[in-house]
Amino acid sequence: MKILHISHSDLIGGAARAAYRLHMAQLDSGIDSQMLVRNKLSDHWSISGPSTRFEKSCNLFRSPIGHYINKLQRSHNVNFHSGDWLPSRWAKKINSSNIDIVHLHWVAGETMSIEDIGRIKKPIVWTLHDMWPFCGTEHVTNYDENARWKIGYSSSNRNNLDKGLDLDKLVWLRKKKAWKKQYMHIVAPSNWMAECAKNSILFKDYPIIIIPNALDTDIYKPLDKFFCRNLLNLPLNKTIILFGAMGGGKDPNKGFDLLIASLNYLSQKIDNKKIMCLIFGQSKPQDFTNLPFETRWLGHVHDDTTLCSIYNAADIMIVPSRTENLPQAATEAHSCGTPVVAFNTTGLKDIVTHLQTGYLATPFEPFDMCKGIEYVINGQEKNHNIATNAREKSINSWRPNIIVKKYLNVYLDIMRQQSVKKAK
Repeated sequence: MKILHISHSDLIGGAARAAYRLHMAQLDSGIDSQMLVRNKLSDHWSISGPSTRFEKSCNLFRSPIGHYINKLQRSHNVNFHSGDWLPSRWAKKINSSNIDIVHLHWVAGETMSIEDIGRIKKPIVWTLHDMWPFCGTEHVTNYDENARWKIGYSSSNRNNLDKGLDLDKLVWLRKKKAWKKQYMHIVAPSNWMAECAKNSILFKDYPIIIIPNALDTDIYKPLDKFFCRNLLNLPLNKTIILFGAMGGGKDPNKGFDLLIASLNYLSQKIDNKKIMCLIFGQSKPQDFTNLPFETRWLGHVHDDTTLCSIYNAADIMIVPSRTENLPQAATEAHSCGTPVVAFNTTGLKDIVTHLQTGYLATPFEPFDMCKGIEYVINGQEKNHNIATNAREKSINSWRPNIIVKKYLNVYLDIMRQQSVKKAK
């Protein structure tokens, strides 16, 4: 059985890392897995990217051209948008190969056109890393009962704040037309994403299964806290609150405003000199709003070893997002035995077990998130088993051999269906 994973990148971004981790785990388990990407950063032999000078030159222009086309729509939604306008020869290449199953991941950002996906004649498994596959150009959008991806994109239900061409509607219609003859097996990493797919017009008739992202719990594991703090030159006598890059607060979905409010509440209830905020994923932006506690910026971190040390150096990981699928920062933190405080919403509910591995605050109430931070701090001081529970959940939920087996069952089921069709 030969599997081809397709992703925009192998290492850039959470979705790419999730695809890469699954691919590597499948190789380790003996599955014949390959990976095809637009932007290759690793040097692994099993991963293919643009190889000739012509392919590399064309690749440089794909994203900028797609971004230029996307500007014809001025959306109130500030999250990332993709149209996948530009054609490629990937469908033809895939159809002529000996690949048995095509496994799509994050294929937006001009990875391949919507029509190219519709031309694939091999069985398709698609892991949903965000909402884009069943939406228009949006990667993150509302999920209430009036969401356009639930009821259909029409001129009458466009947001009044949106201007220019309705590319969301155009792209959704392209998907509907190009994929109407495709039969895909949809994988959702979280229960929330599975529900979204089931309620979408585009994917409601496809088989949908829930399989979390794989995480190597032998790499992300508990380490000595004081050793990690010395390694990172962090204070030994402070409670360290960790969170990921917020993009300078420009993305409302990341909940930076809610985080600020929560920390301001906390500053009124605790000795501020005993707290440090630690931020990874970016350097300090020019217009950053100061936090009420001492703050250290770690910048971009690319290797697993350093990330593991950061999680272990922290006492708490906060994920204040309004919408998340299955954020790997939270699963990685849990695997290192670090409790997570988040809102009781979307895919975050699959990661945090309330009062056992962290705290799920009432959406979207900063004061309750503050209570969650206090709960974790006090729980650790009283030697509660929050850290142990977090580690156990990661081992039982996201270990690679567990995830690989679940995907293998999906692949084998597809192969059996193919055999029955051929027999007829």
